[in-house]
Amino acid sequence: MNTIEVLKTRRSVRQYLNQPVEKEQIETIIDCARLAPTAINIQPWEFIVLTDTKIKKAVAEATDYGKFIQNAPVAIIVICKNVKYFLEDGCSATTNIVNAAHALGLGTCWIAGDKKPYAEKILELIKAPKEYRLVSLISLGYPLETIPDKQTKKPLSEVIHWESF
Repeated sequence: MNTIEVLKTRRSVRQYLNQPVEKEQIETIIDCARLAPTAINIQPWEFIVLTDTKIKKAVAEATDYGKFIQNAPVAIIVICKNVKYFLEDGCSATTNIVNAAHALGLGTCWIAGDKKPYAEKILELIKAPKEYRLVSLISLGYPLETIPDKQTKKPLSEVIHWESF
């Protein structure tokens, strides 16, 4: 699948087959994440890969809209050192994760982190150092169903502006 096709066909997936994801695929996805754009090349990110049922369940229970994490074969938690552009850098890495996974035939769902009341709890659960901030949680696995082609996004004509708003 070429890059444009990946970007145009990726969808959020919240239900997964009960099938493990190969370690090599996870490593490829994280490798793509670490290559994301980063302000002044600080690379503040770290990636915690969860496959253990107990920890995934604890993380899922701490969230508000991420309960399905416990049923995904894998969860990836993106954290960043608390530097000036941690959120931008972490979101850039998260975008690479969801797109790389889709390119490999896997489904993901990006669950919010930084501004959520559960952020500190998640950081405690994964034993993150104090100087790190939670950016995102991502469920990962083989989609249970075919991902629909239809997407409810605004048409290009409603969001593009030339020269000024």
